[in-house]
Amino acid sequence: MAKFLIVEARFYDHLNDMLVAGAKAALKSAGHEVEVITVPGALEIPGAIALADQSDMYDGFVAIGVVIRGETYHFEIVAGESARGIMALTMDGVAIGNGILTVENEGQALVRADPSQKDKGGEAAKAAIALLDLRNRFG
Repeated sequence: MAKFLIVEARFYDHLNDMLVAGAKAALKSAGHEVEVITVPGALEIPGAIALADQSDMYDGFVAIGVVIRGETYHFEIVAGESARGIMALTMDGVAIGNGILTVENEGQALVRADPSQKDKGGEAAKAAIALLDLRNRFG
């Protein structure tokens, strides 16, 4: 059994609730422990994961958030930089599943967040488990 931390950028409550539910269900069904913390936005997720990883309290992480395209360039910055930060940590051997949705509208987010539809929270948790398994295999 491993201990996972879900780091959620809580901006769209109803969407995040579904993503977190899917991630928790996937982790618990695989026999793992799970905790959840909240950060202000998607840009803070990689930093929070880096801090938590330094604590050695967790074996893996799931990033959860929703970024919906707006009228400004801010969408590209948040989507790209949060993904870049997560990828940099992953390349350093941190087991992270990226469940940050980057979508055009709320309808797309609803379908992806809903555990009974695309279940992107659950998929992100399964990716984190797979990366942890690989790290344990090669580490």
